Amino acid sequence: MNFVLVFLGGGIGCVIRYCIGLFFQKTSLSLPWATLISNISACFIFAIVLWLSQPKNIINTHVQLFLLLGFCGGLSTFSSFGYETFLLFKQGLFFYAMLNIIITTAISLSLFYLFK
Repeated sequence: MNFVLVFLGGGIGCVIRYCIGLFFQKTSLSLPWATLISNISACFIFAIVLWLSQPKNIINTHVQLFLLLGFCGGLSTFSSFGYETFLLFKQGLFFYAMLNIIITTAISLSLFYLFK
């Protein structure tokens, strides 16, 4: 049963990530906004679920598996973040590369701190 929950959550997260990518594909922005939005959204959901789970126990283990491992795992694109940041550096866009690192890291970590 746990495998099915993670599988379903991951599939939904991946499809939403794909849709976010399609939405931002039509823009000519320098920052990789689709990846940034996906990572921050996944961290936000992850932090909220943890906040509701520990020690409040509002969210049960099955829902946690579906949301944390499945959905957030499918939605979050940290490997894409690394590659796109590398490409920004490679293209000489050092400001945007550093801005991407700072914004993604600061907001993501702040969300965990906020809901801890």
